[in-house]
Amino acid sequence: MKSTTFSLEGALSVLAALKAGRRQVFEILIDENKRFDQRLGELRLRAKGAAVKLKYVPTTEIADRATGNSHGGVIALAGGRRFEPMADLIPPDRPAFVVMLDGIEDPYNFGFALRALYAAGADGLVLRERNWTSASAIVGRSSAGTSELMPIALAESAMEAASFFRQRGLVVATAAKSSTSVSLFEAELTQPVFVVFGGERRGVTRSFQRAADLLLEIPYGRPFGQSLGAVSAVSILAYEVMRQRRHSGGGADE
Repeated sequence: MKSTTFSLEGALSVLAALKAGRRQVFEILIDENKRFDQRLGELRLRAKGAAVKLKYVPTTEIADRATGNSHGGVIALAGGRRFEPMADLIPPDRPAFVVMLDGIEDPYNFGFALRALYAAGADGLVLRERNWTSASAIVGRSSAGTSELMPIALAESAMEAASFFRQRGLVVATAAKSSTSVSLFEAELTQPVFVVFGGERRGVTRSFQRAADLLLEIPYGRPFGQSLGAVSAVSILAYEVMRQRRHSGGGADE
């Protein structure tokens, strides 16, 4: 008997799932009008290599199963995602850059943030055990498939994850404005670092801010009393980490 079935939508998400191998793909449904679409050639080859059945179905069936309109005529029925142990997020050959997204409530924003982290070279992502697996179709599309490619581990809380990574030599950081905050552009981000981002509404708790080793502030170009959105903050910090590490010669292209 099959386990709970999730949907992945769009060729990018489905191809990423086949490449990553972190979940079982049961079947791939393709709009019958795309039977000879050459752009799906790699997807067909990957599916054949993984012994995953391709089924060409009417356009109406795709539309009935999809959560949005950006599926491109491709949907996969898949099992649950496999998560990594937190220790596996720490690379053995370079300073780690691990991120926890804690409390982003919108699945599109979560996917956009994950896409930025993956593109900037983050080594892994930590989530609470209540995560976005139930919205795999939306997250897969908005992350351009990187939700399948990014190594992800689970933790009960940000404090638990911070304690784990601190014991393994990572500096625990978070974005916050306070008298002890350091400008993002002046902070030393070439060292092994674990960064926690809060969600759009509640952010990171004050107790976690007090427990963090490093508070980071994103400077503004003019007086502005509001905070940036979660996706913007994640993207800016991730690319500053990448910039510093490449400038110092410690970055690693993937």
